[in-house]
Formats: sequence, structure tokens, C-alpha cells
Amino acid sequence: MKTLVTIFTFICIGLSAGAQTIEADKQHIDEPIEVVKEFLTAYMIGDHQTFTELIHPDVIWIQPGDNRISGIKRSKSELLQMGAKMSEISARTLRLTDVKYFAAHGNTVVCILHWNAAQPSGVVLDIDNVDMYTVENGKIIMAKIFSEEIAEENAFWGK
Repeated sequence: MKTLVTIFTFICIGLSAGAQTIEADKQHIDEPIEVVKEFLTAYMIGDHQTFTELIHPDVIWIQPGDNRISGIKRSKSELLQMGAKMSEISARTLRLTDVKYFAAHGNTVVCILHWNAAQPSGVVLDIDNVDMYTVENGKIIMAKIFSEEIAEENAFWGK
């Protein structure tokens, strides 16, 4: 968790000039925050249509680690294939259970997400990530994911 806090602190320092939380000023929410919030809400409730509509066709998605899902995805199609693989590996148990924070600067949004999943073998994933999204014209064009504990992710997703 200390590593995650350090990463998040570093990102927030870089964004601090324009960063604001949703709770701090709901009347002045940037469009990028609304796009990311809608994207994550759609994922949480299983609204696949809204979720996919908010992803740019040429999205760049940087997934950390050294495992079956890690690496750079260079299109919506590759990202959705990664999502299908995650669903398969987790026996469809992967859940975004909490969004703890939002901050924005320009078209960049940073948030802390909590994920849970369990494989039939008993291997469990219970982890926070810091996600950094770039939004243009109402679509997510780039995402960079930072894991709280990459060894736990690598063990869960496997080689």
C-alpha cells in the first residue's frame, strides 16, 4: 500500500495545480471527470454499451505487470479482448467495488479504484489501483494503470 500511496502522491503533485475532488466542488466538475465517472459506473453496473461507447477506437491502454493481461493495448478491440480474458481468468468474478477518489487537471483524470476477484482454485485478488485517464471529445483515449501490489496481480493473472 505504501508504494501505491507514493505513486498516487507523485501523480497528484503533478496534477495539483488544477486538481479538485468531486466532493469539493460538485458545481465545477470537468467534463473529463464526468466521462471517467460514467465509464466506471457503467462498468460497475454491467452497462456494456455505455462502457464501450466511452472508449476511443484507437485507445492506448497501459496495463502493468508481467502476466497474461499486462502490456500496451492499442485499440478498443485489444482492450475488450483483455477484458474478456480477465473475465475468463477470474471465472467472471472480477468486480470494481469502490472508486475512492477523483482528481483532474485539464483532460487528465486520476482515481483510486478497488478491485476484487476470486478464481475457482481459491486465488484471490483484493487490490487498489491508481488509474490515470486522458479524455478527448468525450472519449477515453489513453489509460495508464498503476497497481498497489504488482506481484499479487502477476500471481492472480498468471503467465
